[in-house]
Amino acid sequence: MSSTPQPPGSASTNIGEDTNVDLFKSTINEYLDNLPETVHQQLFQSRETCLAIFRLLPALSKFYIMSLLFHDTSVPYSDLNRWVKSNKADVKGHQNPTKIYQNDSVKRLKSLHILKEIKRQMIHPVTKQPTIILFVQLNEIFRQSFRDALTGFLPHSSQDQTNLTIALSIAGSGNKNDTNPNIKTMFDDDADNNITIEYLDRYCLNKWENILHFMVGTEVKDIPSVGVLTLLRFSGLMELPSDRERRDMMNGIIDDDKEYDAYADVERKPLHILKQLMITKNGFQFLLQEISSQIWTLLIQYLIMAEKLQLNPVDVLNFIFLLGSLELGQGYAIENLSKTQLIMLDDLQDYGLIYHEKDSSVFYPTRLATSLTSESSSFKNASTAIDQEIANPRADKATNNGAIIIETNFKIYCYTTSPLQIAILNIFCHLRARFSNLVTGVITRESVRSALRNGITSTQIINYLEAHAHSGMVEMAEAEYNKKYEFESSIGNTQALEQMKLEILPPTVVDQIKLWQLELDRVQAFKGYLYKDFSNDFEFEKLLSYGEDIGVILWKDKIKRKFFVSQEGNPQLIDYANKIIRNNTTPSRTGTPI
Repeated sequence: MSSTPQPPGSASTNIGEDTNVDLFKSTINEYLDNLPETVHQQLFQSRETCLAIFRLLPALSKFYIMSLLFHDTSVPYSDLNRWVKSNKADVKGHQNPTKIYQNDSVKRLKSLHILKEIKRQMIHPVTKQPTIILFVQLNEIFRQSFRDALTGFLPHSSQDQTNLTIALSIAGSGNKNDTNPNIKTMFDDDADNNITIEYLDRYCLNKWENILHFMVGTEVKDIPSVGVLTLLRFSGLMELPSDRERRDMMNGIIDDDKEYDAYADVERKPLHILKQLMITKNGFQFLLQEISSQIWTLLIQYLIMAEKLQLNPVDVLNFIFLLGSLELGQGYAIENLSKTQLIMLDDLQDYGLIYHEKDSSVFYPTRLATSLTSESSSFKNASTAIDQEIANPRADKATNNGAIIIETNFKIYCYTTSPLQIAILNIFCHLRARFSNLVTGVITRESVRSALRNGITSTQIINYLEAHAHSGMVEMAEAEYNKKYEFESSIGNTQALEQMKLEILPPTVVDQIKLWQLELDRVQAFKGYLYKDFSNDFEFEKLLSYGEDIGVILWKDKIKRKFFVSQEGNPQLIDYANKIIRNNTTPSRTGTPI
């Protein structure tokens, strides 16, 4: 048996799903981390929110919560280290991956104000001297709410809050007749029995597919609502011709108030103007995400937009997290919803997360909503064929549905019946013929440049083609990779082995697509700071070396003693410069903003 390792991106690797999960987790976690502690305290009063946040945390953070959940008193911080065993074999140089993971997990809990640090002065048992000991304890509100969620306990004090803040997935077996009597008000016994799970799946499919088809320019019978189009523009997934002209005039530099200005403009635009929206680079990347990531991308933007509309962010977040705990196929009365949640009801219906008939007192969560906080979703549909292929692009070798074949002459063949995938192909290639399960076309300079002008990058096009490559192309690429690997190994060429990569697409096609982008990207604009006028070589070399180590230097000129620092990296470089001042009393430069 050959010992040749699997090439990167081979069939045995399945990183797409984890990547998509991490993508939406990082997005919602970043939003939650930036909320003030007062908002966190209000969020923790909802048991569903506590449960949803728990699901989004790293595994070690979950372990710490479960370990401290039933501790009524604080525990020494040193106990956290005892609960984690570090493998000395994992230590590389001065870095300990286990310790880094532990610190990141604790940092996540602190940023969400779930873990509280308490400093106490105590007498050291050995030295008998007063010393400061660090203790940790769970946030009391979070601890109580999360315990109630796990045990299904419903305190009487919660009656002052909306009855909708009850996690059905935790409260019992899911049978409304077996649950706590206080929960019965959530259900509507007069709900339409014709609303089945199959009906809800078809409903949310049509709603979500309609949005995706509009984004790729497919002719749709029902144009998405003004609210949906507003959010697509606000989030930067689509833009009007006037937005694109403004961006071009600014040479790609987007001011910080663009999102707010865009929304204010869209609010006054009629529907026939919004029909002119065109997909952007971020919009194309949005299409390549797994469906749960797409939902969270829009919901995060909805949260930001809701804050600008002076809606209560706590109500908005609680309702979104609550939807992930409701039962699919069950109707819920709207009489218990707050004013903010009633407004959200109409918006979320446009996205396909909720089914609610006009003048009805009942709403139904769809599968898109109930799987919001799930680690992985089994929700599969025609419109997400692209997403499923990226997560596991060669799962169905028998049908090869959505598989793409590319020849060295730039001709392209795609086995698909999905109108959405055909519309995506039409963004960057000229389609020539369509059969029952096959479309043919060609990638040309004009078609690629048209996609590039719309903000789509060559890397996105290449990644899309690789993710949907036909299984035959992948097998040929793997065979070629293994052949080269065995040859280079036999002659001991380790340098060539390190540079080897799996080439699924013809190299001529990949190189040409990149060259077509270089024709348009001759000048790139970055926001940052220019450092110049250094008093001595020591100061220049010291700061330049540190900046290169942390990867914030975008340009440098050693002869003229100048370099350009990214906007994100400038504060870190300033802190290092101030440290040099303290140690060497050497004057520093803070940089000139560009």
